[in-house]
Amino acid sequence: MNNEWHVVKKDERYVVLDNSSLSKLVPSITKLNPNKSTSGHKHAGQEEVYNFVKGSGMMKIDEDIFPVSKGDVILIEDGQFHQVINNSKENLYFVCVFDGKRSH
Repeated sequence: MNNEWHVVKKDERYVVLDNSSLSKLVPSITKLNPNKSTSGHKHAGQEEVYNFVKGSGMMKIDEDIFPVSKGDVILIEDGQFHQVINNSKENLYFVCVFDGKRSH
C-alpha cells in the first residue's frame, strides 16, 4: 500500500496533495484557507467525487451554488463546471477522487 502524498498546488488559497499510487483513480486532499476559493474549472471526459471532511463553505456546480460541510459527498458529472468557496473563518478540508490523470 502506497501512502505517499505529493504537493501538486500550493499558494495563498490552498494546499493540494495528490496520491498517484492507483492506476485509474487519483485521490486528492485540499486544505482551502478561510475566505478563499478554488479557481473553478470543468473538464471533458472526467468525473469527480468530493467528500467534505472538516469545515464548511459553498460549492458551485454550473449555475447552482449551495452550502457544503463535513460529511457532504458531492458528485461532479463529466463536463460540469465546479468550484469550492470557503466563506468561513476556518479552514475547509475536502477529499476529491477523480478518474484518469490530473488535467486541472
